[in-house]
Amino acid sequence: MHQAFIALGSNLQNPAAQVEKAFSALARLPETRLVKKSSLYRTAPVDCPSEAGSEVPDFINAVAEVHTELSAQDLLLALHAIEDEAGRERPYVNAPRVLDCDLLLFDDTVIKSDKLTLPHPRMHIRGFVLLPLFEIAPQLSMPIHGSIALLISPELSKDITKLS
Repeated sequence: MHQAFIALGSNLQNPAAQVEKAFSALARLPETRLVKKSSLYRTAPVDCPSEAGSEVPDFINAVAEVHTELSAQDLLLALHAIEDEAGRERPYVNAPRVLDCDLLLFDDTVIKSDKLTLPHPRMHIRGFVLLPLFEIAPQLSMPIHGSIALLISPELSKDITKLS
C-alpha cells in the first residue's frame, strides 16, 4: 500500500459541498482507502486572476490522506476524473474552479515529468495546503523540503480560517 496526500479546493458552486463530495469520491476509488481528512479551511484566493475585474470568491480547502494500490500516475488520472465529474473547467491558468484535486505526496517519491511532479511543486509555500496537511499529519516530513511543521509560518497562514 502506498501513502498519498491530496489537496482539495473549490471556490464555485457551493465550495464546501464540493470538497465534501470529493472526500466521498476519494473513498470510492478502486484499491484505495480514505484514511484521514482535514477540517475545511476558508482561504483568500492566491494567484487566482479574475475575469474582467470581477471579484474572485474565497476558496474552501482541505487535505486527505489515502492508502492505495494505484500507482502515482493512475492516482493522478483518478483525481482528474473526479475533477471532471464535478464539472471542472480550465478556461485559463488558475481560473476559479468547481474542484481542484492535487496529488501532493506519494510515499517518499520524487518525480519530475511533464505530467506529474512530486512532491507538488508549490505545496511548501502554500499555507492553504500546509495547515490542513499539518492537522492530519503533524510529524510528516517530505522529500526535498523537510518537516511540514517547520514550513508553516505566520505569513503563509495569513487569510486562512479553519471552519470545521
